[in-house]
Amino acid sequence: MPELTQKQRRIVHEMSPLLKTAPWIMRVTMRKEFTGPVLELCERYTTERNTAKLRDYGRIYNTSLRACKQAIRVMLTQVYDTAGRPLGLQDLIDDTIIFRGNIPLNETIGAKLALLAKLHPQVRRQDRLELMAWRIERFSREETLYWLTKVSVPTYGKRSIEWAKAGLRLMLAGRQNDEKEIQTLLERLRK
Repeated sequence: MPELTQKQRRIVHEMSPLLKTAPWIMRVTMRKEFTGPVLELCERYTTERNTAKLRDYGRIYNTSLRACKQAIRVMLTQVYDTAGRPLGLQDLIDDTIIFRGNIPLNETIGAKLALLAKLHPQVRRQDRLELMAWRIERFSREETLYWLTKVSVPTYGKRSIEWAKAGLRLMLAGRQNDEKEIQTLLERLRK
């Protein structure tokens, strides 16, 4: 397995102190059931006994990871250290994704990536996946947290979660036969 670059090693060193307190963690790992790297999104929460635990929100992998990688990299540019300096985490999710380990995320970026992890499994076409990722990248903090709650918390029963997911996927990625409109939107949204 190739080694991390000097820049990537510096990023890992700078982000390490944040791993114990970050509200979200993104694990970059390998799984037997998937080919290539897998991004696992976990939210930190406190139990009744006042201990910190991680709650799994989902995974981004295979075709979805390839289609959404550039939007994910843009999202990662918005994660800062305690002094307000960008951590440069996007350099850990490069073309080959050599890095394996945990990446600390702030509340907004963690929630955006968790939302993407919740929505992507039902979308097969890469252009729709990419469009969905770019549109989530542009969500405000409030929009992100609202929609993540709608697709995660069964306030009105478990069926309401599936309805929210289906509606949000349609809103963000269009329908299967919307190819021309999807391409037009992608050209405008890509950075």
